Amino acid sequence: MADPLPLANALAELIAVRGYARRQADADLQAAWETAIERQWPGQTHASRVVRGVLQVTVTSSALLSELSAFHQAALTTALQNQAPHLRIKSIKFRLK
Repeated sequence: MADPLPLANALAELIAVRGYARRQADADLQAAWETAIERQWPGQTHASRVVRGVLQVTVTSSALLSELSAFHQAALTTALQNQAPHLRIKSIKFRLK
């Protein structure tokens, strides 16, 4: 008969299996993004994930994609780095939805 699993290990395994940590991370990412954009483009952007320091953001139109890339990318990156340093965002990549 195997020894009982310590509670901390059991909880860690449950969180991993159920995906609770991933859902919380997604919610934290979206909240940081919405704070950074200051509700300027409601419903037109969505922060999807961070891959190797690059935040992937989907946008609803090519005009908005061009505007964000050309005029707002640096400021948004700085805002995210300041308010959510734990996300380790180095840059933002915008793409059409």
